[in-house]
Amino acid sequence: MGVLKNAKRTGWWFTGNNNPESIAEHSFRVGIVGAVLAMMEGVDPAKVALMCLFHDTQETRIGDIPHIGRRYIDAASNRTVTADQVSAAHPAVRAGVQRVVEEYEANDSPEAIVAKDADKLECLVQAVEYRSQGNTLVQDWIDTSMNSLKTASARALAEAALTMSPLEWRKTFLS
Repeated sequence: MGVLKNAKRTGWWFTGNNNPESIAEHSFRVGIVGAVLAMMEGVDPAKVALMCLFHDTQETRIGDIPHIGRRYIDAASNRTVTADQVSAAHPAVRAGVQRVVEEYEANDSPEAIVAKDADKLECLVQAVEYRSQGNTLVQDWIDTSMNSLKTASARALAEAALTMSPLEWRKTFLS
């Protein structure tokens, strides 16, 4: 999983950002956001956080394929990549990781829906942060992320992210 610390989120290159966050940075924040959303939505925060932490681990094998590039590439499914990644792991680890990824990919449990929202919400927050740093080409990422949110909690947090500066929380919580 150390590869994820060095692998960049390549979709941001299309906005002119040549030094975006790493997949590991994204996944960590998705995990935190997922746990918070789960608490707000009344579902299992530990399960959601685990799904969030494993949601992009397949990118150690296939890289971060930007959305625009996916139509041109016939990559293995995340389920298939995960099965390969954990094939030599302890049986309990293999079963546990595959179960978490399967549930996330199926997107039919309340926890999976919250985990998917966490991924989209983190993308929106990252876009807002890049915009505050002067990148004006991120609006499509903000709009797409906002439109894909399913839960009321994720939409409320997205609205908050859009109406305050990325560091405004400091005024409220550190003063």
